[in-house]
Amino acid sequence: MKKLLELKSISAGYGSKTVLSDVNLTVCENDFIGIIGPNGGGKTTLIKVILRLIDPFKGSISFYNSALQGNKKAIGYLPQFKIIDRLFPITVKDTVYSGLMREKKLFRNFSKAERGKGNALIDRFGLSHLVNRTVGELSGGQMQRVFLCRALVSSPEILILDEPDTFVDMSFAETLYEILRELNKSMAILLVSHNVGPIITSLTSVACVDETLHYHTSEEFSHELFENAGCPLHIVEHGEIPHTILKKHETRT
Repeated sequence: MKKLLELKSISAGYGSKTVLSDVNLTVCENDFIGIIGPNGGGKTTLIKVILRLIDPFKGSISFYNSALQGNKKAIGYLPQFKIIDRLFPITVKDTVYSGLMREKKLFRNFSKAERGKGNALIDRFGLSHLVNRTVGELSGGQMQRVFLCRALVSSPEILILDEPDTFVDMSFAETLYEILRELNKSMAILLVSHNVGPIITSLTSVACVDETLHYHTSEEFSHELFENAGCPLHIVEHGEIPHTILKKHETRT
């Protein structure tokens, strides 16, 4: 499978504080990786390194696709709800279209094809009746839909979602997972979540981030192999996968 990006021996943090140590991660085409871990374990820092929002203290990050190397919009990003400014006076339509902007091209007209792509996403996510509302007028679930459209409108190679189901209403939650399964046919997805149970059968792997990164492939998502894994993961799923808790990782010295 073709590699899209690779992190090797990454250490990163803020100021003199190290949050991530010796992290290795490879993302390939059509990967669907669930990223779990405790609060403060480094999940958000990992995302910032991948998005090139912060430089690692050491280690390397390699992009194997020319679009990823030169275009930050080749990675779609849905941020956590709490970091979105609800007071910023921007409409739903303009928020979605802003996902098409490139560096040094912030003020330009969008082509008919670009507008059509944005409008199609707005329709798909049931937001057509809200296009002229400001984001501050929306519910949490509606806002998540708007920013997911924004993350998708540039047709990214990789989609990163940071706790996307936190404020999604229950009626849209299963629809969201179905959309992610469909999107995964054409892009790699990194899903940060406290509960990957509802979509566990669609994941290709799980990465547990707690200062370092423990990696579990889909082969471990079976009852027989759970007891040999080393990542605390709470699975809640209908069907043959039982309610299971994996063992804790060994404490780092």
